[in-house]
Amino acid sequence: MTDPNAASRPVQAVVLAGGQGSRLRPYTDDRPKPMVEIPGTGTPIIGHQLTWLAEEGVTDVVVSCGHLADVLQKWLDAADLPLNVTTVVETEPLGRGGGLKYAAAHLPHPDKPWFATNGDIWTRFSLRDMADFHTERDAVATLALARPRIPWGAVKTDGFGRVTDFIEAPPTTYEINAGVYVFSAEFAGMLPERGDHERTTFPRLARERLLAGFPIPQGAYWRAIDTAKDLTEAAKELASLGR
Repeated sequence: MTDPNAASRPVQAVVLAGGQGSRLRPYTDDRPKPMVEIPGTGTPIIGHQLTWLAEEGVTDVVVSCGHLADVLQKWLDAADLPLNVTTVVETEPLGRGGGLKYAAAHLPHPDKPWFATNGDIWTRFSLRDMADFHTERDAVATLALARPRIPWGAVKTDGFGRVTDFIEAPPTTYEINAGVYVFSAEFAGMLPERGDHERTTFPRLARERLLAGFPIPQGAYWRAIDTAKDLTEAAKELASLGR
């Protein structure tokens, strides 16, 4: 049976992999952040991302490199990858928005929509569903939304101030930007040459009701790998999920 939405879904993506990952030292002393391995998997973060993107129908990826770019490029050249990968390196810092614009200029289909993901995100959910959500809302940009667990135990009280319960590491009540995106073709032209699109382009699109937020489905795995503790927790969580 033919999928009527397939033609509108992106088959290309940008992975932003230029960060220094200073909070992940010493792991990032000799490699960029996306090249840090998830313990027990034998595969760096970006390897998991590329596999996920390919499983979701992506055929072409542009990887934006920066810190220790040659280490990442060497790994990509040697790896048996399930899709086509091109790398670009910023010759000078452009900021997140400028870097995204520079990478998008190297996508093979500039007139088609595209995915983007931060290079330190380890997640699994349906990008096909996210792309359909984006199309249904006629959005120019859609960001995935996560509800991460807070790192402390929470205390519940009643209206009189009595403690009624303790909850260990509950999900936050707020949704956050999960670092995964769907962009329509025209979005690249709205990005700044330099600077942060989250301070310029996103607020403008929000005012124009052209920015959508896709909640990552409950039970889907998501974690930003920022610290050594995140690596340890990711390994534990993946083991518990049998992955």
